[in-house]
Amino acid sequence: MASRDKVSVSCCSPNTLPLDRLLASLAANVEQLGKRWEIAVRDQRAKGRRAAARRAEEADVPVQLHTPLFYATCALGGVLSTGLTHLAVTPLDLVKCNMQVDPVRYRDISSGFRVLLQEQGLGGFFKGWMATLVGYSSQGACKFGFYEFFKKCYSDIAGPENSQKLKTVIYLAASASAEVIADIALCPMEAVKVRIQTQPGFARCLTDGLPKLVQSEGAFGLYKGLFPLWGRQIPYTMMKFACFETIVEMVYKHAVPKPKDQCSKPLQLAVSFAGGYIAGVLCAAISHPADNLVSFLNNAKGATVADAVATLGLWGLFTRGLPLRIIMVGTLTGAQWATYDAFKVFVGLPTSGGVISSCHAATASHQVGHVKQN
Repeated sequence: MASRDKVSVSCCSPNTLPLDRLLASLAANVEQLGKRWEIAVRDQRAKGRRAAARRAEEADVPVQLHTPLFYATCALGGVLSTGLTHLAVTPLDLVKCNMQVDPVRYRDISSGFRVLLQEQGLGGFFKGWMATLVGYSSQGACKFGFYEFFKKCYSDIAGPENSQKLKTVIYLAASASAEVIADIALCPMEAVKVRIQTQPGFARCLTDGLPKLVQSEGAFGLYKGLFPLWGRQIPYTMMKFACFETIVEMVYKHAVPKPKDQCSKPLQLAVSFAGGYIAGVLCAAISHPADNLVSFLNNAKGATVADAVATLGLWGLFTRGLPLRIIMVGTLTGAQWATYDAFKVFVGLPTSGGVISSCHAATASHQVGHVKQN
């Protein structure tokens, strides 16, 4: 028994293991370890690919309608469409403002550009660009974001049947409500912009013009033109949104041979531009008297509405600078709608026009889900 144990110990002793068997055992262990590492790396890569695919799927999920993210997306689209388009037409806006406040030197469009080029050079055509960009970007965010919000609210208040019958009233009410908020954001920048553009030497840009205006007239001086601005912008925006929605609906109903959701994205964007341009022409005509008032009041320190009417006259109030403003606002509004809808398409949202039905669809689906849960 003792001898068997002794033999067993001696056989298991490493001193008795041949060298070739030792090397073969080590090689087998190394090969097995390598296979395990290879499997582990492959599994890790597969997990990474699955995680990346999962993230891509999550990123591809479209923005859900009528959620906080949807309204924020619409506000961002408003920043891009309104701020950039107003910045692009700054030369036209500059000549228009000078025609309104100094009709003797700026008699018409051609003389306005000529005088501006002679006195201030090419750089003068973009005076007030920073105030324009900041002011109208803020206005665009509030205008488009709150328009979608109020349209959903008023549609829900009216109910599915009444909202279809009163859709134009809903467009008008939602756009007016949104513009009230948007103009509070725009008014200070508009006051600085008009001073920079119409008073040579007042300031170089927004950074020195804003403190100078506050020092001169106080903080309330920034909102001196708020009521005329509301008088200009609220009718303008009501016409802009209601006419656009109606025109786009008519185009898809009578001019385009197939439903909107079956049309290509370029065709939908073309319809958005055309509808926006026609709406812009109507907007310019309706809001022009108030536009003349805003330019006059922001240019003349201490001036009142009565002073503006006495200086410009009723005919001048309605017609001075109107042709240029029709060109500018028509192009501006068409470009805004095209830019806004292009951004919506980019983030996976449908183009504008006829969203009332989708409001009800979202509400109905929410109610169905609620019933299922109960």
